[in-house]
Amino acid sequence: MSKRGLGWLNGLVTSVFAGGVMADWEINLPEPVSPVTREIFDLHMLTAGVALVIMIIVTAVIMYSLWKHRKSAGFEADQHFHESGFGKWAWVFVPVVVLGIDLSIAGKAAKVFDLVEDTTKPELTLKVIGSQWKWTYEYLEDDIRLVANLNRDIPETDPLYLRDTDHRVILPVDTRIRFLHTATDVLHAWWVPALAYKKDSIPGYINETWSIIEKEGVYRGQCAEICGTGHAFMPIVIEAVSKEKYAAWVQDKKLAAAAALVEASADKVWSKDDLMARGQEVYAGNCLACHQAEGQGVPPVFPALKGGLITTGEIAGHIDIVLNGKPGTAMAAWAAQLNDLEIAAVVTYERNAWGNDTGDVVQPADIKAARK
Repeated sequence: MSKRGLGWLNGLVTSVFAGGVMADWEINLPEPVSPVTREIFDLHMLTAGVALVIMIIVTAVIMYSLWKHRKSAGFEADQHFHESGFGKWAWVFVPVVVLGIDLSIAGKAAKVFDLVEDTTKPELTLKVIGSQWKWTYEYLEDDIRLVANLNRDIPETDPLYLRDTDHRVILPVDTRIRFLHTATDVLHAWWVPALAYKKDSIPGYINETWSIIEKEGVYRGQCAEICGTGHAFMPIVIEAVSKEKYAAWVQDKKLAAAAALVEASADKVWSKDDLMARGQEVYAGNCLACHQAEGQGVPPVFPALKGGLITTGEIAGHIDIVLNGKPGTAMAAWAAQLNDLEIAAVVTYERNAWGNDTGDVVQPADIKAARK
């Protein structure tokens, strides 16, 4: 039977037994678009096919036995079955059959495991950092940093609800990509079934996976490790493009970063309105996942910023905790991740949003002085 046939047969059995619990009709793994996920998919189909055949045979034998040997037909149990040749040798025959089935799968599985652990030198390295509840991506060769949060503007009726992000991860096709996985707080797991296999993201530890994306398109995934109350709000969106488009995207990101750095380092005095607008963008991209849209936080892990001691207290203390974080807590240091303008803007925003209304305005020069 072909793989497609096995897939349909497996799907039919699944639909019969799963019934109302199925979310949709996508009852198999997504189409693989990389060498390693294709091998994993083939192993999955082989295992599913073998299991399906075994289930059909065993079910048929059970149904036949129940019907043939029913009491109403006058059947009496054979009290000496164990003395027959079959009764004696079945204890050897059955384990040999089971072992043979296992070995038929094990050979294929060993090849897949070897492929998974292949450490051939990559052309591109992407560091993936999981945090509650967002993903941070660092393109190590190009010095590009990208933070991806859940796109909260999509309504519940939309098919992409909880499956879209505010920023997509752009990657080139036909390029060997190494993914380095880690986390800042708890266990996460970055998983895009079509192009990359699952490995845990562990705080203080680096795990490695790889992929060669063979087809342009948009591929979606999700955090696959229960990481807290926001676990469902960590989607992954990969956009695979041609090498030429990827090179142009990298160039655009570098130019934008350089322009932002020049803008942040200028001795310009910003208006409160401009800082609030910029600060809202910075907050949405970096702080919202933990401290929530209205600054209510997720106590006690992520304290409320609305009416909080930090956001309504001394400005110097507020700037210090944003720059340097707070050891022993989930509050990370942002000094190396945000420029002076971004930190000044987000501090100004937090001190004047959600009814805090302190009236305080923090300028990039204040942040520059605090870094020294």
